[in-house]
This record gives sequence, structure tokens and C-alpha cells, in this order.
Amino acid sequence: MGQEVNPNSVAQDFLKDSIHMFRQYKMMAEKAVAQLPNPDKDFFYSPDKESNSIAIIMKHMAGNMRSRWRDFLTSDGEKADRHRDTEFELETREDRTAIMNLWEEGWAIMFAALEPLSVADMHRIVLIRHQPHSVVQAINRQLTHYSYHVGQIVYLAKHIAQEKFTSLTVPRGKSEEVNALMAEKWKKQ
Repeated sequence: MGQEVNPNSVAQDFLKDSIHMFRQYKMMAEKAVAQLPNPDKDFFYSPDKESNSIAIIMKHMAGNMRSRWRDFLTSDGEKADRHRDTEFELETREDRTAIMNLWEEGWAIMFAALEPLSVADMHRIVLIRHQPHSVVQAINRQLTHYSYHVGQIVYLAKHIAQEKFTSLTVPRGKSEEVNALMAEKWKKQ
């Protein structure tokens, strides 16, 4: 018979793992952007008029983070000062540095909201666009949203860099090798 799981432990593990995954996705996007051959130009490349550039995706993510995570437990996640449609437009003053500053600010706001949360907070209800979500649901909603966009960033960077792109996960043709290394690593622990 298996051991009973402590719900507080599950909630604590969920929060810890969520923060870890958010950090992983942030790092993955930044590692992809770092591989752009011509960073100032490629950052703004869009494959067609209906697609977003890396700059636009990062600006949108930053706007979303600023809205969702400011006053996370006490106000609706869709803030009145958010103008989502403008996140998909570049202003003339928005160069790569300006977008990266928005990106860093958004992540800082998010981590400042998540890191102090407690197990008890996991059962609280927050609003996003007037819809109630448990804190767990709200975190999952954002984790899936950000992973979706990070995938777009990685795909665009890989498309732009082509054969010069270094894989951020398991490279093609290396699955067996990576599996063997992981098995060896876990045997030693």
C-alpha cells in the first residue's frame, strides 16, 4: 500500500516546480535570442504580415506579465491600464534594448508575485478577465501561455539562424546518447 500524500507538500512542490519552469522558459527564450546572427535586425524579423517577430512576442509576453502579476492576489489580472492590442505594434522608440527592458520588467513582476506565495495561497481565488481561477489554475494558465510563446521565439530564432542554431534541448540524432547520460547521472545519485 502506498503512502498518503500530504496536500501541503503537493502544493509546495507545485509552486516550487512552477517557479522553476518559468525560469527555464525565460532562459530558453533568451538563449534562442542570443543565437540570432544579426541581433538588432533579426529580433524584428517577421516571416509574413500575419506573423509576429520575436520583438512583438516578447513585448506581448511582458505586457501580459505586467497585467496578470501586478497585485496578483488582490486585483483582476486584466488591468485597466493594459492595452493588449498595442503589444502587437512597435513604436518608433522601441528598439531591441527597450523591448528587452520590458521583458525583464515583466519577469521581475511575475517572480515578485510568485515567490512569496504560500501553500495557503494555492486555494485562493483570483480573477482574470472577471473569471474566477484558483491560484493553481492561474499559474497553470500563464505557464502554458508563456511556453506557447517561448516555443514561437525558439522556432523563429532557429528559422533565422538555420544550421548555425545550437539546439536548446536534445539535438537531432542524439536521443540515445542523451538518454544514456541521464541514466548514468541518476545512477550516481
